[in-house]
Amino acid sequence: MITEVNAVNFRQNLGEMLNQVQYRNDSIVISKGGKPVAALVDAELFARIRRMYDRFDALSSRLAEGYRDVPEDEGLTEIDALVAEERKKR
Repeated sequence: MITEVNAVNFRQNLGEMLNQVQYRNDSIVISKGGKPVAALVDAELFARIRRMYDRFDALSSRLAEGYRDVPEDEGLTEIDALVAEERKKR
């Protein structure tokens, strides 16, 4: 479950919020001035997010290197065509 709270409420109820995340695997979105500014998630989820980010970063680097000498418009057109082709397979 995802709970949204403002920063003041979060500060006042930090212990309870930590328990929600730790024991119920909830996530807390913290807002300030009505806008989300942070999220509190359990450590396992955070580790998974970091691994996914690292894998995405590595893939982006490989793509950038592979298309280094290709004009941007041409590369994006090729990528869009490949993505469309893969989506048709599903």
